Amino acid sequence: MLALLPSLRRYSRSLARSDADGEDLLQDCVEKVLARRGQWRGLNLRGWIFTIMTNLYRNERRQQGGRSFVDIDDNSHLPADETDNDPLRRSRLETALNSLGEDYRAVLMLVVVEGYSYQDVADMLDIPIGTIMSRLSRARQKMTSLLNADNVVTLRRPK
Repeated sequence: MLALLPSLRRYSRSLARSDADGEDLLQDCVEKVLARRGQWRGLNLRGWIFTIMTNLYRNERRQQGGRSFVDIDDNSHLPADETDNDPLRRSRLETALNSLGEDYRAVLMLVVVEGYSYQDVADMLDIPIGTIMSRLSRARQKMTSLLNADNVVTLRRPK
């Protein structure tokens, strides 16, 4: 479980779109996993935990109903160590990720960042594998167009 915490933290923050809400989601997930550890059948611990986190997030969103999302994590006034040499690139990447829909962002994070197979993600999210492939393709296309939009020089030649 401890070895999975960095991956779970990344995934929770990407779902919640905020560090604070992501940490809350992570804590709720760890609590639920520990409380229900007797229900795990010994096949794929990582997939089981990610499924729990995804379901917790979906349930929270469902309970919120029509309430709009407001990002109150404006921490621009706080000093922070920047590990990236280009803060604009990180900001553009974060903006592009946050502009993706929840379903597309979840699939992109699980396949590209966490390295799960399409079938594993399909099982975790309880949707067909074809839907995983189409959402991933659309998410990659949108990310590419958003990241190329502000470039002075295109990253690739136009087709």
